[in-house]
Amino acid sequence: FRRVLFRSTTGPNFALVGGSQDTHEQMTEKAVKINEKLKERGKQLHEVSHAEFDDIAHEVGLKRADPKQN
Repeated sequence: FRRVLFRSTTGPNFALVGGSQDTHEQMTEKAVKINEKLKERGKQLHEVSHAEFDDIAHEVGLKRADPKQN
């Protein structure tokens, strides 16, 4: 008998599934911060361009993955 821990967190504009406890907590924090930044700008997620979203993601400490490493 093996017990599997399944982490799932949802909120406005996000749904996170899986990951280690630490990674899941970090990503939840980033998603919440992204929503805060959107609110500061007076915008909804669907109203920002890809470039503006990239700027917001960078502000909260996210960076684009290097596809060469995957």
